[in-house]
Amino acid sequence: MSARAQVALCTALALAMAGPAHAEWVSRTVDGTMGTRIVVELWTADHAAGERAIDAVMAEMRHIDDTMSTYKPDSEISRVNAHAAQGPVKVDPELFGLLETALEYSRITDGAFDITYASVGFMYDFRARHRPTEQQIDAALPAVNYRHVLLDRATHTVRFSQPGVRIDLGGIAKGYSVDRGIEILQQRGIRHALVSAGGDSRIIGDRFGKPWIVGIRHPDHKDQVIARLPLVDTAISTSGDYERYFDENGVRYHHIIDPRTGHSASAVRSATVLAPTATRTDGLSKTAFVLGAEAAIAIYERLGDVDAVIVKPDGKVLYTKGLTPPQGLPTDRGLPPAAAQR
Repeated sequence: MSARAQVALCTALALAMAGPAHAEWVSRTVDGTMGTRIVVELWTADHAAGERAIDAVMAEMRHIDDTMSTYKPDSEISRVNAHAAQGPVKVDPELFGLLETALEYSRITDGAFDITYASVGFMYDFRARHRPTEQQIDAALPAVNYRHVLLDRATHTVRFSQPGVRIDLGGIAKGYSVDRGIEILQQRGIRHALVSAGGDSRIIGDRFGKPWIVGIRHPDHKDQVIARLPLVDTAISTSGDYERYFDENGVRYHHIIDPRTGHSASAVRSATVLAPTATRTDGLSKTAFVLGAEAAIAIYERLGDVDAVIVKPDGKVLYTKGLTPPQGLPTDRGLPPAAAQR
C-alpha cells in the first residue's frame, strides 16, 4: 500500500471512530414529573431529531405518572385503590403487567418489596413531618400483604382480598418509566444515551470508548461519594434514608417502609443495585432496608444478574462478589477505605 493510501485509510478510520459529522450530545433536565428530576442525554447526528426523541421520552414519563400516581385522584392506581376491595377493577395491560412484575419481586424478596405497604404508608407525610400513631399502624398493618392483591390475567382485572388494602407503585414505577424511555430512544435509532428519573438510571452504549461514570453519594454528605462505578449498557438505582425523611427525637422517619412493621426500614443507610433494567434495579433496591445487607446480597447473588453496593448503619460498605474491590470500585472520601470490604 502506498504512503498516500495509508494516510487516506488512517484518515477514514479516524473519521469513522469519531462518529457522524456534526454529531453531538443533546440533553434535557425537567423537574416535577413523577415527583422527581428527569434527565435525558443522548448522542445524535441530527439535533432536531434528538430533541424530538427527548420530547417523546418526556411525554411517556407524563403518561406513566398520569396512570400510576397515587397523588392524582383520576389515575388508574387511584381507581384501583378506591374500588378493588369491592370487586374486580379492569386496568390497562401496561399497568397490569407492571403489577405482575411487582408481585414477582415480592415473591423474590420474601415480601421485603411489597406495594401494599401503602396501606400504612399513605398516613406518612414527610414534608409536613407527620407520621401515624402506633394505634393507627396496628389497625392498618393487617392490610399490608402482597398476597391480598389478586390479578386475573384473562380479564386484566385487579381485586383486593380484604378492605383497607392500598397499593403504591412508587418503588418500581420510576424504574419502569426509565426503561420505557430507553425503549423509545432505541426505536428511534439512538445507541448512546442515559435516562434518569431521580435515583433510577439506565445507560445504553458507552461514551465512545469510555464508560459512563456514576458516583454513589455518602449517606450523610451529598457532596461526597463512597465509590465511582464505570458503567456500560446497564441500569442502576440508589435508595437512601436521606431522600424523603424527617428526624424526630433522634429517630429518622423516611419513605422506605418495612411492610412487616409499618415503620421506616432501618437495616441499612443506602443501597445501590445494578441490573439489566431499571425496573429490576428499582424493584430490588429497597430490599436491603428491610432484610439487612447480608440477606439482600444473598438474594442478589442468587439471581445472577444483579450486583449491589450497600452502606450499613455503622458505615461499613458491602459489595456483591461481582463488584468487590479492588477490581472495579475504588472507595472515595467520606467512609474509611478499610470499611469498603466484604
